[in-house]
Amino acid sequence: MAQIVVGIGSSHTPQLSSGVDMWEDHAERDRNNPELLGKDGEFHSYDELLAAADPGITRELAPEVWERKYRRGQEAVAELTRRLAAARADVAVVIGDDQREIFRDEGIGVFGFFLGDELVDQPPTGEALERVAKGIRAAYWARYGGRPSAHRTCAPLSRHLVSELVAADFDVLTFTRQPPDRTLGHAFTFPRYRLALPDRMPIVPVFINTYVPPNVPSAGRCYRLGQVIGQAVESWPEDMRVAVIASGGLSHFVVDEELDRRVLDALVAGDPGPLRAIPRKNLRSGTSEILNWITAAGALEKLRASVVDYVPGYRSPAGTGAGMAFAYWK
Repeated sequence: MAQIVVGIGSSHTPQLSSGVDMWEDHAERDRNNPELLGKDGEFHSYDELLAAADPGITRELAPEVWERKYRRGQEAVAELTRRLAAARADVAVVIGDDQREIFRDEGIGVFGFFLGDELVDQPPTGEALERVAKGIRAAYWARYGGRPSAHRTCAPLSRHLVSELVAADFDVLTFTRQPPDRTLGHAFTFPRYRLALPDRMPIVPVFINTYVPPNVPSAGRCYRLGQVIGQAVESWPEDMRVAVIASGGLSHFVVDEELDRRVLDALVAGDPGPLRAIPRKNLRSGTSEILNWITAAGALEKLRASVVDYVPGYRSPAGTGAGMAFAYWK
């Protein structure tokens, strides 16, 4: 029988991989973003957030603070990489969100599974690449190979998960062919490029529509999804060691330390109550990727979580940035 041997949770923000010299470029995009999700669960302009911001945030913007926080992020990624390698997994179930990378207006499922043998990440080129902001482009090494790169997938385990989820009354989207003009999303490539997931190790991508309303699942629904995934993995008859990876989060593009710490405390306590209780309005925009972690928590409820680090990555006086979190389950 299959066994879940490790869980990994990691932010994948470009702020983590672009180099600290690009944090100001990320902040500039925030200034031009008319829909920044505030701590009140409502969208605000940058100027509105700035007017209400704690003046003490400016202390978080000193160059030496940015350097220290960037270094902590790299050290945390290195620790998760060591944990993942030590687990000697045969396959990785990667839980992430697709941001119109594979799924677009022809159909976006709440939950999606791929039933083929490989998915390809296809970096933009030419004019499309030139339109990308410098800070985002600087982090592309963490989401794309140097050219179109194939990522092996494990169709038998994907099919098994789908069968068990359908039996548990989940409606899921399945697909067997990647559209030619689409790319495997950064949530699913980050583990390969930043956590050193071996090329030979297949992944099972679990696509959760956290980003594109209106069909976004609740926190409670995601936790239950994770529970069924965990049970399904354990019932898979193959003798395989399985890693479960949550990719993304936590709060962004406005740092919400209180929410982030509430999530991490609940993970460490093994208490799903606070996770299930997070209102939908607080799980929108980039912060919606917390749903990936909540799903993983359900799948990993028999293991114990530990936080490697939490880095509130403020990048502007309005409090914008990314709550960068790193955790493992064993």
